[in-house]
Amino acid sequence: MTVTWEELGWERLAAGVGRCRLPGWDCTAGLVLGAGTALMVDAGSSLSEGARLRGRAEQLAGRRVTHLALTHPHFDHVFGASAFAGAEVYGAVGLDAVLAREREALRLDAVRNGLAVADADEAVDALVPPGHLVSGEWTLDLGGGRQVLLANVGPGHTGHDLVVLVPGEREVVFCGDLVEESGEPQAGPDAVPSRWPDALDRLLALGGEDALYVPGHGAVVDAGFVRRQRDELAARFGVS
Repeated sequence: MTVTWEELGWERLAAGVGRCRLPGWDCTAGLVLGAGTALMVDAGSSLSEGARLRGRAEQLAGRRVTHLALTHPHFDHVFGASAFAGAEVYGAVGLDAVLAREREALRLDAVRNGLAVADADEAVDALVPPGHLVSGEWTLDLGGGRQVLLANVGPGHTGHDLVVLVPGEREVVFCGDLVEESGEPQAGPDAVPSRWPDALDRLLALGGEDALYVPGHGAVVDAGFVRRQRDELAARFGVS
């Protein structure tokens, strides 16, 4: 029996493309379907959440999740990654070093933000680095004529920001936390504020005026919203 995106609480964005908004931190997790393949964008905030995501994604896809793109190294986006065993994992250059060397900082940040200590410990112990590191742009062929572009447009929100562009009648752009709709963009100690506006300029150049921009947190937005947020960040951080 075929299930629809809506029946599973997901939002369909285009043919074979959708996302869900996860409880707790309102994180986006995306799904792109190819021919015999399925790409997840971000993995949730814990192994149990990652397992639930994988189960729902595989219900929608009718196949296992074959690829996982991690948009940046924050716990609410990467701690579920180990639930996607067997998937090819992609991240921006340097993400592997963060996940290897800064595990305690990630764990403490997760606990400070309300993740249960046991869940944080379990996720950190299971973290593995991505097998594929993107330094510029990487075209990923998902089969059936579907290709997606992985683009390292940062630094900005972090030093390792990856976005996922899905061509179509209307392009869909998974932005990670370079764009946030449900609150002011968060600039933590690993942010690079002086480069963030430039990262959004690159994002807009890739996506164009008509794309759907999917923020890391919040509702889907348009190019005008991204441009306004870019200008607000430039003013906030005193950069042009």
